[in-house]
Amino acid sequence: MNTFIQYGIIIIILLIISLIVLKLMKRDFSVEANKLINYLGGKDNIINAECNMSRFKVTLKDVSIVDKDAIQKLGAKGIVEIDNQLKIIFGKDARQLKKYIDDII
Repeated sequence: MNTFIQYGIIIIILLIISLIVLKLMKRDFSVEANKLINYLGGKDNIINAECNMSRFKVTLKDVSIVDKDAIQKLGAKGIVEIDNQLKIIFGKDARQLKKYIDDII
């Protein structure tokens, strides 16, 4: 009977550890969305934001104040600038970021 209790305790501890690991691995998109808005020159600089699959397309008032290096460090796989638009490749996270940005701006 003691063996079953020991195994039960071990299983419970492993479940708790795995839940903690999952919680730590989950990205906080609201924080990243706020950072992205700042790197794009603030919410007043953003005219429009769209999401298409893995790309996040944003139309800006002034592209020159964008911190592209910081956006890349945030996880962008690529940035394409066309006139006053930026197309930022974020992969599967693009839709989630757009959702949080829409709530902010």
